[in-house]
Amino acid sequence: MGNEALDYIEMKVPAKAEYVGVVRLAVSGIANRVGYSYDDIEDLKIAVAEACTNVVNHAYQEGGMIGIGCNVYKDKIEIVVSDKGQSFNLSDVKRKLGPIDGTKPVEELKEGGLGLFLIDSLMDHVEINGEAGVAIVMTKFLKRDEVEHHVDEISASTNAQKQ
Repeated sequence: MGNEALDYIEMKVPAKAEYVGVVRLAVSGIANRVGYSYDDIEDLKIAVAEACTNVVNHAYQEGGMIGIGCNVYKDKIEIVVSDKGQSFNLSDVKRKLGPIDGTKPVEELKEGGLGLFLIDSLMDHVEINGEAGVAIVMTKFLKRDEVEHHVDEISASTNAQKQ
C-alpha cells in the first residue's frame, strides 16, 4: 500500500472571497477526521485560505473556479489548490518580495508574495506549478499525539507541584 492515498476529496468553488471560508471548513473537517492536532488544523486552514485568496485576487479578470483536491495518506495530507487563470513566475514574486526582516515594522514589509511565504512556513512541503494556470501543492505530515503528550507532561508537572 506504501504511498497510495487512502481517500481523495475534490471540490470546486467559484473564485469569490465568500467561498474561501467554505474551503477552510471543508479542509478543517477532513483534517479533524484524520486526527490532526488543533494547531496543525489551524496551520492547514490558514495555508489553504491564503492559496484560495491568491486565486480570488490574482487568477481571473472575470469569473473562474478554484479547484481543491485533498489526498489523505496514512501519514500526511496533500492539498492542491488550482486555477485556470493567469500564471506567475515564483522567482519574480520572491525577488520583488525581498527578504523578510523581523526587526522592521509590519508597515514596511513589501506587499505581494507574503501569502506564499506564510504558506511555505506553515506547511511541511510546498510545490507550485504554473504551466496552465497555477496549482499549489501543500503537504502537512501527521504527527499523532504531539499535542496530547505535551499537555500530559505539563499536567504531570503541574500536578506534582500541587502535591
